[in-house]
Amino acid sequence: MVQRREPTARQLRLGVELRRLREAAGLTAVQAAALLGVNRVQMSHIESGLTGVSEERLRRLASHYACTNAEFIDALVEMATDRTRGWWEEYRGRLPMSFLDLSELEHHARFLRHVAILYVPGLLQTEDYSRAVFLSRLPELTGEEVELRIQHRRARQEFSIPYEAVIHEAALRIRVSDRATARAQLTRLLELSEADHITVRVIPFDLDGFARASSAMTYVGGTLPKLDTVVRDAPHGSVFIDSEAQLGTYRTRFRKVERVSLDPDRSRDFIRDLTKEL
Repeated sequence: MVQRREPTARQLRLGVELRRLREAAGLTAVQAAALLGVNRVQMSHIESGLTGVSEERLRRLASHYACTNAEFIDALVEMATDRTRGWWEEYRGRLPMSFLDLSELEHHARFLRHVAILYVPGLLQTEDYSRAVFLSRLPELTGEEVELRIQHRRARQEFSIPYEAVIHEAALRIRVSDRATARAQLTRLLELSEADHITVRVIPFDLDGFARASSAMTYVGGTLPKLDTVVRDAPHGSVFIDSEAQLGTYRTRFRKVERVSLDPDRSRDFIRDLTKEL
């Protein structure tokens, strides 16, 4: 088995799910390795995403682990056998791995949900808005690094799966650049909100009891709910969250934030009024 130098988040997730199945079956890595006919190191590499696993071996492991969820096993097989080389591969070695991992995650997603408090979501940003955000980063990025990130973000915006963004008024009002950029960004939001697969909701300042400023997140729908992922921004890149308990918490968070937001029609009216103020 060829060892990978830098497994992707999707490959790591497959390994994590296999380890969870093994632990749920009460088996050690040594016992699982013996059942599969490999050594402990090879088993460790499979569970850490450093080496791949064939469909035959994966199904054999699932049988040893007494996993009877055929739909889940099929989803894992799809992850294990996928050989997609997506558009994001052209950025390998040019952008941090978290950028590529996020692109791959979105590519395989069934739906996307976003809660934005301070910035307009990246998938809905204009080029000038994105540039202003990237130029504000510390340590500062070079001009080439900024343009690469803008180019990558523009490519991510070519999606057609259901996408719901809940955006706080703060994100709509904060001017990351000048008045013209802010107006163009709001206009772009209005245009995108008319697309069949995009829903935009607004949380106004004039809302009592909103104490969920820390709820910013991207919720990525997997093949099955247990293969969903939450993405949160961190100082040094994105953090991927995938434990079932935490996924349940973030689903609840999204529902609560969505519940207090304006409906899509009132949200469009709200954004139009903000645009007129500029």
